[in-house]
Amino acid sequence: MLHPALLPHGLRDLLPPDAQIEADTVERLMAILGHYGYDRVKPPLVEFESSLLEGPGVAMTHETFRLMDPISHRMIAVRADMTLQIARIATTRLVKAPRPLRLSYAGQVLRVRGSQLRPERQVGQVGAELIGAAAPEADAEVIAVAVEALTAVGVPGLSVDLTLPVLVPVILEALGVESRAAERIRAALDHKDAAAIAEIGGQAAGILGSLMAAAGPADRTLAQIQAIQLPERAAAEVAALAEIVRLIRRAAPDLMLTIDPVENRGFEYHTGVSFTIFARNIRGELGRGGRYIAGGYPAETGYIKREAVEPQPSTGFTLYTDTVLRALVFGPQPPRVFLPHGTEHAVGVEFRADGWITVAGLEPVADTAAEARRLGCSHVLADGKPAEI
Repeated sequence: MLHPALLPHGLRDLLPPDAQIEADTVERLMAILGHYGYDRVKPPLVEFESSLLEGPGVAMTHETFRLMDPISHRMIAVRADMTLQIARIATTRLVKAPRPLRLSYAGQVLRVRGSQLRPERQVGQVGAELIGAAAPEADAEVIAVAVEALTAVGVPGLSVDLTLPVLVPVILEALGVESRAAERIRAALDHKDAAAIAEIGGQAAGILGSLMAAAGPADRTLAQIQAIQLPERAAAEVAALAEIVRLIRRAAPDLMLTIDPVENRGFEYHTGVSFTIFARNIRGELGRGGRYIAGGYPAETGYIKREAVEPQPSTGFTLYTDTVLRALVFGPQPPRVFLPHGTEHAVGVEFRADGWITVAGLEPVADTAAEARRLGCSHVLADGKPAEI
């Protein structure tokens, strides 16, 4: 038999004081989002597969646990990402709410498998979505809000890496590159294989090689890619990126910005400027986000029968609480005082009002100091006052 403490790969218990620290951090992040007008919603842990994995949700198919609902006898899916649930809420339950619509959320997601950088399969998420806004100001806002929230909880050394996941597909389409060749090119770009790109030859090799080599600090990269002769639609995407960089600089002038114009992995359902947030000396990403389309679904899809949902330009971000916690430096916990058996309830009320954690004795003991020490207390109530042990 398995040991009762053994858990499936990628899952873990969060013990004291880490569980409380995570809960406090989540609430502090959510408070910042609320101050910016992002109203909190709470989607369910599971949904019908046909709604959770439709539209942009198709990109999460291989990450999603599915099972049969014993009540409806239909397939349901455990959410692997909350962004798509927020888009569903916005385009169904809140379809008549004024746009732009600002929503925030916090919760756990479960994925079929982890990655080398993130082996965890259950991950806490905190995020915000700005739905029904296409202007560059919307993209700049969500990045600025994410950075401010992380800064407020104490994450140092933040940097944001911007990317354009639609840029390469737009260029390949404009140059008439056929689909099988495009897949090989995409794989080469994902691995930053300059030699494989050079082997393509022709105009595509020149443009893509220059884009890949341009990755780096935002101002330098923008200057390099703006000097490349790009197809019209690709040039428009770069112009939008430049405006977003300008707006971010105005909101957060000290923020480190980099650009990787050919990065695509992890942004499969994004349709415009996207980003990843990092912190100095911290393994993994603190969060990511970007532009996508909410809605745009037909009136009938499989089991779903409803009014057609018009496509709505949207952008947002998701923060990963496990990485956020690794980036924080925590001070000492509030002091804990042991209240011997028989202490009046009002005494504990006063201590807690002053910020103490109280641990009440449930039965008489011969040595109250030893009992307090055994229960992890730093002080014990003696003669009406807290005495340090």
